[in-house]
Amino acid sequence: MALKFRDYYEVLGVSRTASADEIKKAYRRLARKHHPDVNPSDKTADGRFKELNEANVVLSDPDKRARYDQLGANWKAGTDFTPPPGWRAARPDVRAGGEQRFSDFFEGFFGGRTGATSFSMAGGDIEAEIGLRLEAAHGGGRHTLKLRGPDGPVEIDVTIPAGSREGTIIRLAGQGEPGIGKGPAGDLLLHVRIERHPVFHVVGADDIQADLPVAPWEAALGASVRVPTLEGPTGIEMKIPPGSQSGQRLRLRGEGLNRRGGGRGDEYLRLHIVNPPHLNEAEKELYARLAAASRFDARAATKGGQG
Repeated sequence: MALKFRDYYEVLGVSRTASADEIKKAYRRLARKHHPDVNPSDKTADGRFKELNEANVVLSDPDKRARYDQLGANWKAGTDFTPPPGWRAARPDVRAGGEQRFSDFFEGFFGGRTGATSFSMAGGDIEAEIGLRLEAAHGGGRHTLKLRGPDGPVEIDVTIPAGSREGTIIRLAGQGEPGIGKGPAGDLLLHVRIERHPVFHVVGADDIQADLPVAPWEAALGASVRVPTLEGPTGIEMKIPPGSQSGQRLRLRGEGLNRRGGGRGDEYLRLHIVNPPHLNEAEKELYARLAAASRFDARAATKGGQG
């Protein structure tokens, strides 16, 4: 029996070496585009969708694809094809209610009937990146986020898990691509990106660090100063020990990022000694008296750490 050869790779627009994932993506894209429910006024949509469905049935099944590939790549779509001896012959065109008959080529090559006239397809997942302030990722809670949708900006309400990190994926079930027919909608996958913070940066997995400017006399004599935390700029009071040095790190236990499993990391303050840019006469006199009284040699004190 002469049949018309069908190039299933051409139907899906993929190469003969396409991976299973490439075939799946091509089918989903084309099936969504040509599904009869999406094109109610297009009389050719049903036939085109059945053709896509048939190609997917063959190429997504490793056994059927391997059998189909034995024909080689020299056939062209529409050319006469006679099944080789030993292949199953097409069955009579007997269809129960609700069944779809695939092409003569399919039935002549694989034998039998398959599929259903009521097509459903699950919606695909949508992936997007969201930028979060460090405080929002740390504290979590309900937030309204703006995303770029296919038809322009959209706003969605999202519950951010406390302790979210760079790369955390937040899954919103059923907010992806809509399904077709009775197919369920896909999910929306939000990939968290932590925005640059004006004060803190993340150190390791759970700790944060900020620079803390201090006056020379605060570092030398010690002082109590207020330092910022993730809870606000007024922060908490911290003691700077006498004789502190520029670049030295002080730790505030339990003031870092929330951990998903409970507890918090630490906050580090890196001291940065800042000299007054302009001295009045009284300050100049005090510095002069200090210079005359002190025997401290800064270069000698740091010489051992050089080289």
